[in-house]
Amino acid sequence: MDSGLPARQKGEARMTGVVMYTTGICPFCIMAKRLFDDLGVSYQEIRVDQDPEQREHMMQITGRRTVPQVFIGERHIGGCDETQEALQSGQLHTWLKEAGIHV
Repeated sequence: MDSGLPARQKGEARMTGVVMYTTGICPFCIMAKRLFDDLGVSYQEIRVDQDPEQREHMMQITGRRTVPQVFIGERHIGGCDETQEALQSGQLHTWLKEAGIHV
C-alpha cells in the first residue's frame, strides 16, 4: 500500500473522498463498490474501460494496471483485496475518518 500519490503536476486536481478506478465487468470492482455501499460511503467511480486516458492516468499514479484501484483522499489503498484487508483490520475506518468521512 502506498501512503500517497506522486507529486501532482501543475493544475492537477487534488483527490478528495473515495475515488475508485473500475471497469464495468470486473467482479473485484463490484465487490469493492459493494463494500463501500454496505458502509454507506459514497464514492466517485472512474470507468477506465470507457476512457483510455483515465486508465493511463490510473497507471501513472498507482504503478498498477489492474482494477479496482481505490483511493481515500490522496491515500492509495490498492485493489479489492487490500481494501477488504483494511476493513477487517479496522484501518479502513481510520483512513475514512482522517479524510473526514464518518461511517
